[in-house]
Amino acid sequence: SHIRHAWDPTKSVAQNLAEMGLAEDPNKAVPIPKKLLVSGMEVESGGRGQGKKIVRKPYVVNEMEYEASLPEKKSNTLSRDLIDYVRYMIQNHGENYKEMARDEKNYYQDTPKQIKRKINVYKNFYPEEYKDFVASLKQEKMDVQ
Repeated sequence: SHIRHAWDPTKSVAQNLAEMGLAEDPNKAVPIPKKLLVSGMEVESGGRGQGKKIVRKPYVVNEMEYEASLPEKKSNTLSRDLIDYVRYMIQNHGENYKEMARDEKNYYQDTPKQIKRKINVYKNFYPEEYKDFVASLKQEKMDVQ
């Protein structure tokens, strides 16, 4: 978005990027030095002198560097299908993992250990939601009896 706001449609791509301090061709921006080994000594070859480019819009690079330095938000979530699956199994079978493995909704034929692992993942991701869910199940059982 920073580039889009600083872009001048009347100029070429190379001119726009040069004004922002960005490289059009990364191979030319950071050239790989060609070194030759001549009788035990390193000699650099192909050194073209490039003129200093004028950066007229340095704020674009500064804004991009600032944005890149911000910490990344962790957006780890579980799929809605997995949440529904775990809630269904707990609601119908409690903590009987062998019964869960035989349930017809166990489409992927998970073993009791795999189901237990999925339930533990759900507990770790949503501890509050899990506690509320289990409490509501206990309340339903008390209401029925």
